[in-house]
Amino acid sequence: MNLTITPGRLAGTVTPPPSKSQAHRCLIAAALAGGGSEVRNLADSQDIEATRRCLSELKTNSSALPHFDCGESGSTLRFLIPLALALRGGGVFTGRGRLMERPQKPYFDLFDEKGIRYEQRDGVLTLTGALTPGTYRLPGSVSSQFVTGLLYALPLLEGDSEIVLTSPLESRGYVDMTLETLEAFGIRVERDGEGFRIPGGQAYRPSVVTVESDWSQAAFWYAARNLGSRIEIQNMNPRSAQGDRIAAHWAAVLAESGEVEAGLSGCPDLAPPLAVMAAVREGTARLTGAARLRLKESDRLATITAALTALGASVEEHPDSLTIRGVPWLAGGTADCCNDHRIAMMAAIAATRCQAPVTLLGAECVAKSYPAFWEDYRNLGGIIHEHSGQ
Repeated sequence: MNLTITPGRLAGTVTPPPSKSQAHRCLIAAALAGGGSEVRNLADSQDIEATRRCLSELKTNSSALPHFDCGESGSTLRFLIPLALALRGGGVFTGRGRLMERPQKPYFDLFDEKGIRYEQRDGVLTLTGALTPGTYRLPGSVSSQFVTGLLYALPLLEGDSEIVLTSPLESRGYVDMTLETLEAFGIRVERDGEGFRIPGGQAYRPSVVTVESDWSQAAFWYAARNLGSRIEIQNMNPRSAQGDRIAAHWAAVLAESGEVEAGLSGCPDLAPPLAVMAAVREGTARLTGAARLRLKESDRLATITAALTALGASVEEHPDSLTIRGVPWLAGGTADCCNDHRIAMMAAIAATRCQAPVTLLGAECVAKSYPAFWEDYRNLGGIIHEHSGQ
């Protein structure tokens, strides 16, 4: 689906969708509790549908290896791998887009140590073996999803385990969210310095939980406000465990002129909204600590640069950072969304400060995380024309 957006400021009230990160975690814990739980404020997206689908497969009573179709959801893939080993003796994992190209080396290194067999070929990952109690050493500088996957599975084993981080933990907020969810479902995890002790023999207990609104999605509406739109953003928890709540801080910083450096190692999903905030202002901003963005739905350092440059921004790409020199207005033009939901939303917000219409190629990709984005955009006064072809 291609869209053309007529430039114009937005105005009104918007409630961002439920947190995708928190929803994954709550749904998994509820499934492991075996019934009787209630997860409130859920909204379907392609990633959440992938987790639901894989949880159904995990619970299927069959002697065959389960087949997990993870769609394009990195959280689904990395959270379910340890659970499949703990509960089903392995599984066959597939996905779409760039998902199966994402690195799994932290797990593979552990599997080599623990004697778990794995094979990755032609976009299919096959695992066989059992997760056993013990010590699991992981680098903290890679995705926190590996830590979360183990935190969900290790309490189900008969013996005690520990996770030892061999380097400082990045994206700490995501692990805090995991620990908060585990506690809500009766699972005890003890912090041990930079690592975790996980008593074995535990059972998930049913719980009633409410998914908060998503700070990573709210960040796009904060960006629209920075670019001059009059938007009231409702239902946000400023004390949330979501690390992306720092979006409000960076929006305030980028609303002022001057030089800014924003480190993204703990909040990589904020790169697109922060980039568009930085593109239309007075001063230069550097977004640093962003090497992992190259491993997302697209190479986001490259696609942020390409999309914003196509619309008239001044963006310089580096191996692990972006330098953005602000301008008063963007020109407009055509941007390829590159099958990346956050690139599509970034370009849509950029259109509010363009001098000519903005055409987005492949704008349907927002369905991965925020299916109602275009509806909300229109409700805020955005003028969108849908058409086919290039």
